[in-house]
Amino acid sequence: MGPENQSSVSEFLLLGLPMRPGQQRGFFTLFLGMYLTTVLGNLLIILLIRLDSRLHTPMYFFLSHLALTDISLSSVTVPKMLTNMQTRQQSIPYVGCIAQVYCFLLFGCLESLLLAVMAYDRYVAICHPLHYTTIMREGLCVLLVAGSWIVSCVNALTHTLLLVRLSFCDNNAISHFFCELTVLLKLSCSDISLNELVIFIEGGMLCFLPLGVVLGSYVRIGTIILKFPSTERFLKTFSTCGSHLFVVSLYYGTLVSVYFFSSSWDSKDIIASVMYTVVTPILNPFIYSLRNRDIKQALEMCVKKICQFLLMYFICYTIEDTLINQCDLLILLLLRVPNLLPAQQTRSNMGPENQSNVSEFLLLGLPMRPGQQRGFFTLFLGMYLTTVLGNLLIILLIRLDSRLHTPMYFFLSHLAFSDISLSSVTVPKMLTNMQTQQQSIPYVGCIAQVYCFMCFAGVDNFLLAAMAYDRYVAICHPLRYTAIMREGLCILLVAGSWILSCVNALLHTLLLVQLSFCTNNTISHFFCDLAALLKLSCSDISLNELVIFTEAGMLSFLPFCIILGSYVRIGTVILRVPSTKGLYKAFSTCGSHLFVVSLYYGTLAGVYFFSSSWSSKDIIASVMYMVVTPMLNPFIYSLRNRDIKQALEMCVKKVNFLK
Repeated sequence: MGPENQSSVSEFLLLGLPMRPGQQRGFFTLFLGMYLTTVLGNLLIILLIRLDSRLHTPMYFFLSHLALTDISLSSVTVPKMLTNMQTRQQSIPYVGCIAQVYCFLLFGCLESLLLAVMAYDRYVAICHPLHYTTIMREGLCVLLVAGSWIVSCVNALTHTLLLVRLSFCDNNAISHFFCELTVLLKLSCSDISLNELVIFIEGGMLCFLPLGVVLGSYVRIGTIILKFPSTERFLKTFSTCGSHLFVVSLYYGTLVSVYFFSSSWDSKDIIASVMYTVVTPILNPFIYSLRNRDIKQALEMCVKKICQFLLMYFICYTIEDTLINQCDLLILLLLRVPNLLPAQQTRSNMGPENQSNVSEFLLLGLPMRPGQQRGFFTLFLGMYLTTVLGNLLIILLIRLDSRLHTPMYFFLSHLAFSDISLSSVTVPKMLTNMQTQQQSIPYVGCIAQVYCFMCFAGVDNFLLAAMAYDRYVAICHPLRYTAIMREGLCILLVAGSWILSCVNALLHTLLLVQLSFCTNNTISHFFCDLAALLKLSCSDISLNELVIFTEAGMLSFLPFCIILGSYVRIGTVILRVPSTKGLYKAFSTCGSHLFVVSLYYGTLAGVYFFSSSWSSKDIIASVMYMVVTPMLNPFIYSLRNRDIKQALEMCVKKVNFLK
């Protein structure tokens, strides 16, 4: 693949809405009125929340950012559409089209994340009302909003950078009223497999994850209501969540109708896009004002202050000019603007908790008798040496044999290195504790162990997903395998796996070091596990739990869904043309990876989902996850792999020849 960072087109043509020439004036007036209503209505929401101190709560803090996002989302597409209608010109410069794609992705993703944040806020308000002010403190609210902006910017920038690398040759007509990413990809004459892969990953991460948070929050709310059914409780809950639930339904309903229930960009899709980019932002102010008593009261108060302002200014102007300064002072007192969230509320909830009172932790280790330690020490030492030597042999064979220089074995070499690292994080310390009979680990060492464990476990997770995608392409698109799984894409997948894992581990570690550990420093495990450390903390861990909840969906379920989706697709292709030879070939290609995935996620589920406490059962599952699985990988990929066997035989022959 050569570099394709230049486009032969300098502009695109936006075909706009499917309407007759005589209808343009009517549509122009309609959309202009809707756009002005969107801007003024959402600006009014922001102004009311800013002026009224009763609205300085997390719910309205998120609502103000949602209103700003709606204004921005409409302003990305509607003004250009109105200009094209008025001037009868359909062209948009290449740079302007790319900028429109970036801004649309930014604000579209931001709206999705803010709706999820608001759903979590409603869940805390209804399910944990006594802890609401403690959990939804100012620092967490600011972090959630800032995180939404940062994630949206990074997501939009990624898609935009991948887009500008493509070439657009002859056809530059976009059958839409704005520059939409998927439409532009259809016009490109370059290889768009990398763009489609990123869209596939982003679709699961930044669309389904917020939707999962929203659904999970409301399912939990519904469960709480049904436990204590009463008409008054139901009405109160509906008045609290009704507006947000209606907005979520409108948002995701139009999103689904555009991207899932259509096969081409026809009139139906354009109408749905109008609903998504124009109608939804205009309805939000009405939904949150007509059914919201607080907004109504704030609006009435604002109108009264405006009337006071006009009356006072008229009196001051008509009576005497020298009184204007005094009147202005009074007006300023009437219209003073307080902070967004009360300072006294946050000071009481947030204290400096960045220091720990313990200098070390005690690792209780494996549940065994003193007389069994020597046997367990020998067993785990043998398993650890087997893990290191076996995976090093895999890396060496792949490095030496040119026949193994393929994407599959490129990923396998990184998986082998990750397995060595994952075992080396925990097993040597456990063996040292067994041999020296000392259970202590320094505070800094414990934090480092948490970081390294999360980093290498995350890399394992992502690499298994990348290998599943590689197998999917190899079986479902064999003729295009070399074109899709080119060297640049393989390096990008591996580098992305390492970067995401390091960033995720660093985030959890930074949040962990801010906690305090008071008296109890005993960890009933053989390594420093994040969940076990959070149980020992005497600080507020709600933010840590929120990040873990978000990370579990983003960095665990997403790769797992990619693996499931890949193998479901592989199974569908095999069953279309059933044959013993085809089934045997597919199993020989995917059997090793499928066995490793089952072992990996089986032990992962055993630790984190099917246990209520850190008992012996959980420690055994953790041993399987961190010791047994890395040791078995070399055997799984060598005993059932003809290429590895041939490379090993060749290596042995070369060694004998040198002798």
